[in-house]
Amino acid sequence: MAALASLCLFAGCSRFRHERHEIAYVSSARPIYIHDRVAPVSNRVCQVVNGQALTVLERGRRFLKVKTDKNEIGWIEERATIDEKTYSAFVKLATENKSAPVAATATLRDDLAMHLLPGRETERFYLIAGNSKVELLARASAPKKPTEVLGPLPPANTAKSTAGGKSAPSSANAKPGTAKPPVAASTEEPAPPEMEDWWLARDAAGHVGWLLASRLDVDVPDEIAQYAEGQRILGAWVLTKVHDSDPGLPNHEIPEYLTILAAPTNGLPYDFDQVRVFTWSTRHHHYETAFRLHPIQGYLPVRVFTQNTAGGAVPAFSFELAGNGNVATDPATGITRPVAPRTINYQMIDTRVERIGPDKAPIPFMHEPDEKKADKSAKKHKGGKG
Repeated sequence: MAALASLCLFAGCSRFRHERHEIAYVSSARPIYIHDRVAPVSNRVCQVVNGQALTVLERGRRFLKVKTDKNEIGWIEERATIDEKTYSAFVKLATENKSAPVAATATLRDDLAMHLLPGRETERFYLIAGNSKVELLARASAPKKPTEVLGPLPPANTAKSTAGGKSAPSSANAKPGTAKPPVAASTEEPAPPEMEDWWLARDAAGHVGWLLASRLDVDVPDEIAQYAEGQRILGAWVLTKVHDSDPGLPNHEIPEYLTILAAPTNGLPYDFDQVRVFTWSTRHHHYETAFRLHPIQGYLPVRVFTQNTAGGAVPAFSFELAGNGNVATDPATGITRPVAPRTINYQMIDTRVERIGPDKAPIPFMHEPDEKKADKSAKKHKGGKG
């Protein structure tokens, strides 16, 4: 009798077990409505917003039947959501980059969705409002358009004009026993895809994802932005501050900056090609270039720190180069990194910037287009007659 009662109790409890439902998360950039049915004519049940968790009750062909935390039930397009696996991937990305060093800060020009990977067609989730500040962690490049699938090639036996002005016979008109004309293989290589840059970014809430670089502006102090000389300033760090007692200055503590710059070109195989230090002249009351390294192939991260010297602590900085010239590009993210990175260190004493650290080997420089032309011209005329 006791065993029977226990069996009944177990059977009764099993009825109240909660069935495990999958969760979907709203990925639509704008608020959308769930509807009471999948039909041309339906009623709105409620509005859901980006990031909201929904319990999936049923799956249709293109729609999900979902329930909100307020027990509102309706249908939503599946493409307006991401699944738990994708959501977990975003959480993992944030966890892995929780303490990643900041390359720069930037301001979004308008509302922008974070992507799981670089690329316009990749999974997106968090919507970051326009004018928000984000921290930039890493740069990568991705094709602007997804790879296109080529259609069928034209027939190989299409008649073409020959050098003598006659047309090569087509296979349909060829005499019996006559060999078919050879088909010339195309030697033209497909044009490389147009690339665009992306930044791995972290927002104020700690969310991490990829943002399209062309839709955000790196924060650069106005007083040094004018010295970009047509290049993009990708990062600016305060090395130290100097006092200028000029009564015309609104702020007498003037910051001195380390900056990195790159050509305004997407898809570069390096992060920056110029390192430049701006110091403040207390005599002329304006910025001057105290140090410039260009053109190089530099890589993030850039670090600013303090170096102890005989005269006390001084500002210092470091960046990376490719040790053997070889780089590797992550096939998933498009991030390019040196295979054998070299860490190059400098310190600044007053307005003098000098190399320090264990690596003092020569820094390889890139050739400018004008330099290449000059070299070719010099070789052409070398040893020639007046």
